[in-house]
Amino acid sequence: MTPTITAFERSPDGGKGLARDMRVRWALEEVGQPYDVRLLSFEAMKAPPHLALHPFGQIPTYEEGDLVLFESGAIVFHIAERHAGLLPHNVNARARAITWMFAALNTMEPPIVDRAIARLVERDEAWHEQRMTVVEGRIRKRLSELSGHLSDADWLDGEFSAGDLLMTSVLLRLKSSGLLDEYPNLSAYAARGEARPAYKRAFDAQLAVFTAASTR
Repeated sequence: MTPTITAFERSPDGGKGLARDMRVRWALEEVGQPYDVRLLSFEAMKAPPHLALHPFGQIPTYEEGDLVLFESGAIVFHIAERHAGLLPHNVNARARAITWMFAALNTMEPPIVDRAIARLVERDEAWHEQRMTVVEGRIRKRLSELSGHLSDADWLDGEFSAGDLLMTSVLLRLKSSGLLDEYPNLSAYAARGEARPAYKRAFDAQLAVFTAASTR
């Protein structure tokens, strides 16, 4: 059965591939699983039909038969468990890959998203600059720690896995900030993720939606 995911009808990321349906698209492309996309307006995201799928009124969701999932990390995990290519066969390596999935979303992403929110909704506050200094300090600490672990390796733990997919997705949120460029091995790591054919297919699919919406 072909799964259906939900995505923004008009993505606020400006076609940069930062909306969280991108992670799910990428995972599906990596494992070669066809999928359908149902586009939603911001109003539709808060309407009862979508709230029945996602209680917080966000995207993406994932529907396959009578299975409904929300949260991009949970969806990627489900895809990785169901299809070969995103989790190692070795039990210990598999557990480590799952650990990196959690690390990407629970350790790396929160301060990065906090920075985006601060720039968007707090920029007119008198304390904005001080707040940004603190937030970016937290980000640099995490980037430094991750850089130390990665060292000169291509991926976080041997072969590319769902952990790398989510970590790359998180790091790319910093691409325009200049922060990632301070850590050349992390910048190169994110570029390797972007260079994967499955990423490019997912990015092009998401960009096509944004382009079509912009011309209407």
